[in-house]
Amino acid sequence: MRRGAIASIGALAIGAALAAGAHAMEDQDPFLWLEDIRGQRSLDWVAGQNAITRDKLKSDPSYAESYDALLMMLDADDRIPAGQLHGNRVFNFWQDREHVKGIWRQTTIASYETSASQWDTLLDLDRLSVEEGKNWVFKGAICSPDYARCLLKLSPDGGDTVVLREFAPAEKHFVDDGFSLGEAKAEAAYVDANTILFSTDFGAGTLTRAGYPRIVKLWHRGEPIAEAKQVFEAKPGDVIASPAAFHSPEGSVALVSRAVSYFETEYYEVMPDGAAARLPLPLSAELRGVIHAGGPDEQLIASLRAAWTPSGQAEIAQGSLIAIPLRPLVSGANLPPVAVLYAPGPRSAVEQVDIGRDAVYASIYTNVMGSIHMYRQDSSGAWRDSEVTLPRGGSTGIVSVNDFGPEAYYSFQDFLTPTTLYADHGGGAEPIKSAPARFDATPYASAQYEAVSKDGTRIPYFVVRARNAAGPGPTILYGYGGFEISQTPYYWASMGRLWLAKGGAFAIANIRGGGEFGPAWHQAALKTNRQKAYDDFIAVAEDMIRRGFTTPRQLGMMGGSNGGLLVGAVAVERPDLFGAVVCQVPLLDMIRYTKFGAGASWIAEYGDPDNAEERAAILRYSPYQNVRPGVKYPPTLFVTATSDDRVTPIHARKMAAKMEAEGNDVLFFENIEGGHAVAADHAHQAEMWALTYVYLRQKLMGQGPSR
Repeated sequence: MRRGAIASIGALAIGAALAAGAHAMEDQDPFLWLEDIRGQRSLDWVAGQNAITRDKLKSDPSYAESYDALLMMLDADDRIPAGQLHGNRVFNFWQDREHVKGIWRQTTIASYETSASQWDTLLDLDRLSVEEGKNWVFKGAICSPDYARCLLKLSPDGGDTVVLREFAPAEKHFVDDGFSLGEAKAEAAYVDANTILFSTDFGAGTLTRAGYPRIVKLWHRGEPIAEAKQVFEAKPGDVIASPAAFHSPEGSVALVSRAVSYFETEYYEVMPDGAAARLPLPLSAELRGVIHAGGPDEQLIASLRAAWTPSGQAEIAQGSLIAIPLRPLVSGANLPPVAVLYAPGPRSAVEQVDIGRDAVYASIYTNVMGSIHMYRQDSSGAWRDSEVTLPRGGSTGIVSVNDFGPEAYYSFQDFLTPTTLYADHGGGAEPIKSAPARFDATPYASAQYEAVSKDGTRIPYFVVRARNAAGPGPTILYGYGGFEISQTPYYWASMGRLWLAKGGAFAIANIRGGGEFGPAWHQAALKTNRQKAYDDFIAVAEDMIRRGFTTPRQLGMMGGSNGGLLVGAVAVERPDLFGAVVCQVPLLDMIRYTKFGAGASWIAEYGDPDNAEERAAILRYSPYQNVRPGVKYPPTLFVTATSDDRVTPIHARKMAAKMEAEGNDVLFFENIEGGHAVAADHAHQAEMWALTYVYLRQKLMGQGPSR
């Protein structure tokens, strides 16, 4: 027998032993009762923990000042209202002190681009909530191409479960007998003003293992929902089946996507009769939209998570942005020529793509610094690339583009520069709105550094601290490292006002698992390689200490969702390296994560605990399973929400209870509403972040009482 085979058998045996031990741990878990999210015993425990946390942190003299400052910034009238272009209109959802739940409103493009926009309120969520006795949380609007109707997504508690109700903007009321979908993780898209594609919970057996819809139907106005025609059905083991539609003056293209895994997707064009034709794209392709401008054919725009060699054509690099003629793609026997709009270098990535009437817009980052490019097709079918003139050295965002006009809105910001909004009407970007400074940035500077991870990979990170800083100081290290989501420079107003101005510093780590350098950077930390993300984060912390920016006692870390898993895993691996942890809406029990919320949809990211090899890898880092008796872990504040139906509060509850039972310094805060965002309104946000900053100042700066 070969040596490699012997090693493989040994590894499997070790994995099986670890798995058996973990199953025993599950059976003996004394905190399983906290998995009953709305059970009375669980809620009583939550109430008790919340009371301790509020008493501990709200009694701090700086809490009220922090809360008031946060609420003032969140409610301020001089914020930039994020505008969504649709034809000759701009839509915005706005919350402030007067409109706690918010108003959905519109204005003209000309008015929006002035300093005193004149808004027309379409729907007042505060009034609607009172009238209907519901705590509605606005989750967005999907409008028909002619703007005659919109489907509003309303959540009863801020979670991902929504009600879809059709609304008439011109009349400012809900449509009697219009399209309507009851409470579910539902999705919809207008094919035209009188037809929608939709998915929802149709009853037993119609959801995937991850709890998302797997059936898509075509519904014509005036017909009962029971008569809507089924156009697609995904498999129970898939993640989700989703409807989509792309609109332009030339018409609409209706699609269904079948997410085989979180990062592998099939796409189908839905014909007027409901027939669905699969587009011959690789599973790694991410469809970005459809454009018909300049060239002879409609063009499908996609990006590639893996290299692709189309039949008879040269290989296209991983991370590329491509265009393919749509009609020949659907009907032809041979794949039409694929145009490469952008091929990334080793330290660059396509961060964002949006499709307007006249151009494809891409926000492209090089070494975590952004730029925006426009791609236009001429009459011969050739694509032309032009870079938009914007400031350098920060983050560039595509705020909105117009499906029916030449307009596009961009943003620029960095750690010390508030956001500026730029308008482009086809002739170049001009600044139209700038957010005011929320703190004096003059005393501070930001700089980019690199740490060397355990395997030799160079990991970039940013540090923001006082220009004249001499020696180490209190520092917060923030990270995410998952799902190809990048951490780019941004104006963190609350951090500047409530941390920098108090004498602190902060750092952002661009670890593997994120998307800072494209799909390969993300894929380097998938499944059994997850530890690489944690090694990277540890390397950044150690590098900051080596450079004299901070010390272990003064170094805190913070992260949310997958970032909550990050800081939880690093805390149990290297408790000696940090003085405090803020762990927000986290995953932590990674042996049982597929059983909660949308956990089963993330197997492509973390691996499957039911697979022996992947389970063994998960067990090595899973925070909940790795809390050890007799080990002193850093003081930790857990933040979560009862209504979070994506990750669920189960992880934070169990981890807090387990750590506390072992005598560790733990605080726990669970908001009832707000879903995965932990906040349904500005008051919730202000409370959560005020508690966070007070906690970090207590632990890292020695300010205020200690537990």
